[in-house]
Amino acid sequence: MKKDLIAHTEPKSYVSELFRTLRTNIQFMNVNKRLKSILITSTLPGEGKSWVASNLAVTFAQAGKQVILIDADMRKGRQYAIFGLSPKPGLSNFLSQVEIDKNGRLSEDVRNYIQSTEVENLYVITAGNVPPNPSELLVSAQMIGLLDALKSSCDMIIIDGTPSELVTDSVILSRIADSTVIVTAHKITKKDALERVVK
Repeated sequence: MKKDLIAHTEPKSYVSELFRTLRTNIQFMNVNKRLKSILITSTLPGEGKSWVASNLAVTFAQAGKQVILIDADMRKGRQYAIFGLSPKPGLSNFLSQVEIDKNGRLSEDVRNYIQSTEVENLYVITAGNVPPNPSELLVSAQMIGLLDALKSSCDMIIIDGTPSELVTDSVILSRIADSTVIVTAHKITKKDALERVVK
């Protein structure tokens, strides 16, 4: 377990309390609609997107929710390193191999791609091998089918997406996630870049 997971290793710290406040705010914002999936994105790399995604997932798990964290950054995914997991098989392997039958069900068993963590109630689907076509995999019926299948077996899905200024992956995912959080870095993120991502 790496030092990145401050919400797990130092639950009484000020930073951990901030993550619990973020969790509460997200729940209040979505009190009228059933929030089951949250996409975490940023404008550019290095703004703390994966760190926020992992610690937010920990705080939801600490609240007794069954949480699945999906590393959808198939180019530079790092959730496997944060949690000390095997990098593959992961999301790219699942999406490139799975078929959808005529009844709309996934043919591959998604449980083979879910890894448990040291955090109770928290499971991770790593990014897997770097595919030649990440955007095409994310826009596929298989990705929508995966989220639907996971929603029936857990309370919360947190998706660690890509930086939105670089590639379109997170823009694609924002259409199928229930809510989106954009991570910014103090005195680093440019205002016009943030405005473009929000738009």
